[in-house]
Amino acid sequence: MAGIDGKDIRKIVVACDAGMGSSVMLATQVRRQLKGAGVEVVHTPVNSIPGDADVVLCHAGLADRARAAAPGTVLVPFQVFIGDPAVTRLVDTIKKGGTVGG
Repeated sequence: MAGIDGKDIRKIVVACDAGMGSSVMLATQVRRQLKGAGVEVVHTPVNSIPGDADVVLCHAGLADRARAAAPGTVLVPFQVFIGDPAVTRLVDTIKKGGTVGG
């Protein structure tokens, strides 16, 4: 799968399973970190990822389901909801430039 340039990212979807509590916190954190960057951050159930997502953030345990729900979309799996290095790299790449995924 091809990557996406950080400057081309306009919508990040935090995909979750049933609870949505942790993903809401993560979406809020990422939204706050990217304030002013022109990036929309939303959360959805993993089986309902919208087609206009540029990047999907999801727990590594849901990665296969997210790939099935959004084939061709850049997927960034993470292990922990707060402070995960994968999420930090995504935010930094959007702010400073570079490619996500690929």
